[in-house]
Amino acid sequence: MKSRKSLVNLRRFHVDECCRRVSDIEVMLSDFERRASDLDQQIEDEQNRVGVADVTHYAYPTFAKAAMHRRDNLLASALDLREQLARANEELADAFEEFKRAELIDEREQESERTFNIACERSGMDELALLLRCRI
Repeated sequence: MKSRKSLVNLRRFHVDECCRRVSDIEVMLSDFERRASDLDQQIEDEQNRVGVADVTHYAYPTFAKAAMHRRDNLLASALDLREQLARANEELADAFEEFKRAELIDEREQESERTFNIACERSGMDELALLLRCRI
């Protein structure tokens, strides 16, 4: 019985860990996307300030080029995070399925034990009743 409870607790812990991982990835992904959006705005502001929007123009601002590079790196990282998020969600689904399976097995075995104990109690009561009848 203790090993069953340990298995259920282990599966529950694994599900919790997967949930935390999914949550962490989602937070990082939204942070990367927010930062990329901020960089887009900074690039646009710099282009408007200088009056040059053509990246190949000799007077194009260096800050805007560097911001574009950082933005592109953030977007590439966000793409990688989306792939990690998909894998983490799959792992979470698998972990939850294993947890539910272990929980169902535990519930079935507990019900079997309850049924067995009730049957034993009834059997013991029947034997006691027979003993009492014989004495009367």
